[in-house]
Amino acid sequence: MSTPWNDPVPARRTAALAALAILTGGLVATTTPAHADVVDVGAGSYTTDTVGPPPQGCAAVEADPRAFVTDDAPSTPLPTNDWWTSLAYKVFDCSFSPPLHAHPASYLPTAGGLGISYTTEATVTGDPAGISEYHYEYAEDLRAGVVGLDAPHVAVGGWTDWTVDPVWDDGEQSLRATIGHGLPISWFEATGGDALLTLAGSPDVWLDEPGRVGLSVGGADYLAVLPSDVSWTTSGTSLTAPAATFAVALLPDVGPAARDDLVQTYTDAARSPVTGTRADYAYDAGAGVVRTTYHLETTPWPGADDGGTVAALYPHQSAYLTGAEAAGATYTSPRGDMAVLTGTAQFTTTTPYTGVLTELPAVATSSGAERDRLEALLDQLGDPLDQQKADTYWTGKALGRATRVVEIADQLGRTAQRDAALADVRAVLTDWFTATAGKTEQVFAYDDGWGTLVGHPGSYGSDTELNDHHFHYGYYIAAAATLARFDPQWAADYGEMVDLLIRDANGYDRDETRFPYLRDFDVYAGHDWASGHGAFAAGNNQESSSEGMNFAGALVQWGEATGDNAVRDAGVYLYATQAAAIQRYWFDVDGAAYPESFGHPVVGMVWGDGGSYATWFSAEAEKIQGINTLPITGSHLYLGTSPATVRAAYDHLEQVNGGPPTVWQDILWQYLALGDADRALSLLESTSFTPEEGETPAHTYHWIANLAALGTLATDTRADDPLAAAFDGDQGRTYVASNVTAADRTVTFSDGAVVDVPAGQVVATGAHTFAGGDATGGPTPSPTPEPTPEPSEEPSPTPDPTPEPSPEPSEDPGAGPVRYLGDDGSLPAQAGPEGTVQLTSAGGQNHDGTPHQPAVFEATGLTGTHTGQTTAFSFA
Repeated sequence: MSTPWNDPVPARRTAALAALAILTGGLVATTTPAHADVVDVGAGSYTTDTVGPPPQGCAAVEADPRAFVTDDAPSTPLPTNDWWTSLAYKVFDCSFSPPLHAHPASYLPTAGGLGISYTTEATVTGDPAGISEYHYEYAEDLRAGVVGLDAPHVAVGGWTDWTVDPVWDDGEQSLRATIGHGLPISWFEATGGDALLTLAGSPDVWLDEPGRVGLSVGGADYLAVLPSDVSWTTSGTSLTAPAATFAVALLPDVGPAARDDLVQTYTDAARSPVTGTRADYAYDAGAGVVRTTYHLETTPWPGADDGGTVAALYPHQSAYLTGAEAAGATYTSPRGDMAVLTGTAQFTTTTPYTGVLTELPAVATSSGAERDRLEALLDQLGDPLDQQKADTYWTGKALGRATRVVEIADQLGRTAQRDAALADVRAVLTDWFTATAGKTEQVFAYDDGWGTLVGHPGSYGSDTELNDHHFHYGYYIAAAATLARFDPQWAADYGEMVDLLIRDANGYDRDETRFPYLRDFDVYAGHDWASGHGAFAAGNNQESSSEGMNFAGALVQWGEATGDNAVRDAGVYLYATQAAAIQRYWFDVDGAAYPESFGHPVVGMVWGDGGSYATWFSAEAEKIQGINTLPITGSHLYLGTSPATVRAAYDHLEQVNGGPPTVWQDILWQYLALGDADRALSLLESTSFTPEEGETPAHTYHWIANLAALGTLATDTRADDPLAAAFDGDQGRTYVASNVTAADRTVTFSDGAVVDVPAGQVVATGAHTFAGGDATGGPTPSPTPEPTPEPSEEPSPTPDPTPEPSPEPSEDPGAGPVRYLGDDGSLPAQAGPEGTVQLTSAGGQNHDGTPHQPAVFEATGLTGTHTGQTTAFSFA
């Protein structure tokens, strides 16, 4: 039975007491009220018990995740995995926070207020021929505060899509700030003392007039703004003002003349604080694009005009800016130059969506010697799961491996192998999606305090730090999407559990109250963050951008397979936006993101203040680069949008490695195939290798051999369907579309090509042709109700369906005797009058896992022959 989350009483398997019937399977029955903290979700379920280690951090946070959240903050679940999460999710600094890299400025909270930094020169360490990092490290220029402020900690007073409000209070003075991504202005509200700016060195004051002071410090230009009738008083390296509101604006990288021209624009924006941000997206299937509008709500100070604000755009935004022009000035950032919009209340980007496939079509491997080779590899496969470990991540890897087998076997008509792999996938997913009382492994548990659904056993901090949920859960969702095509009834039964995983990792519904909105995805930065707390000096980080894209592609396929356009569109939005960001920030496709001295054309990790040619787990070049390409699936065609970048990245790998890869060759060759499939095929055919844990030789050959025929991704044409893509090869252009639904469909490309795709198939037309697959397709249509017959003029009387009560209850021959609870404590064989048992109130408290003053019933003195059945009880 499915029940709403906000109605926990009927959702839980907790008893409401009336008359009790005990069915004894033998000698003695001891019963207690049912209190298994299991919540039914469709045919699946999760637990609310603590079944594994909870999130860890400072003691106050472990006791109350909202210990550093003010009472007036939003009551929705606390966002984790964000650029500012360390303000609330305190781990190493139990009072304040490491630097917050908002871009273009960075911030550091201290007892006296908020430090501000703008670093334009990167610190590069390491070797371009090996491990290397670059960081635009925090170096304080000034600090904003209140005279006398000495707060014991900083808390979070509020947040919107890409802003946060840090709050300080020492009992006499208080300070509230608003900072955000792309906002070169920070706003402050002070009480209990004068506004205070403390400079890191002697300033060069180039403007001093009522309401504002312009100064240069630490190599950056700032404008300190007050209401127009208040003035700053300067004393050495301090500025004070009798003001309850003030702002600090960081000016862009321009010369003195251009700087002076911007003063009034920035003054006006400083007096109109940003009080809300929101990104709204829409998938335009006909155009093959995602339109995202970034809204900035402003509330001017009394007497000030509202002329909009100043926004600095990341390169992935400015590249697809629509209907507006940047001002020309720029800021330096770890992602490259940020363009500037002035006087803006919103801006829109139109980002191309290049398409996802269930799998590459077998245009080369469906016949001849190529098919014979692929079939031989499939014959040698063995266990399609080949599961290495039992935790959420490695279970996901196993599911990903098996679903590749399903896709290829389906295309070749190997139904026995396909169905066997599907059975394995179904069994694993069903096990993980089923909770029972006392189950502590292969189970998902909801933590109401943190607003998260955690799989146990967890791994890589998915439980203790809320890391990587999008990495882990993307594999489950992708596997469920594949299974849904072949078993739509399973999808209908367990789909609500799949949706919970989606909502936990990157919930798309703003009305959701169980999870934060888009937990792992940073709507302004354009990509996911992996760390749950982000409490590092370099800010938050993300390593495997490609596993984040595995999640996005899984949403596209699951939404299509189940007819859920909201999920599909969320997946398309995540996919298109992240593809634009990943190509620029992980692969530097424009050659403009990394400092020249870094020496690498790719990074293994993006940090809040920079990037690194490194990983958390290995110093091997193969894994540093390979971690941002795996798993190779039909959701990873975006990796090939720039074939030249692919070839250059692979060449760099061999240069750093001192030769060809010696591990993860299959992953790296499949990546190379997106830029040079002939070279990849030659390497595959001339080198032996050990498969990466989520791969099979069959899939590696299928991918590379078919790309050698198809060519590279055609980015100048887009389809009106999310599961379609085109390729340009030596023989011309091939159009490919996957149909995961139960109805035939026609896909039209922007260059006029049309592909007709039967239900459940993958079809290629053009230079190469193929049609294969035999899936049922989903979603399961709702059954048509039988029409109710018209009653006859004289309907026959309906017989009484209630039988006369039998003196003895009828019993299953294999069941034990039935006994009823009498009001005197006896256990008669027949039911007596209805009675009640009073249960003690929980007092509004949650006592998950521990019965709270329970009513306990113990049956004694019963003898009989054991029939093999179990003891049970029920409530009438």
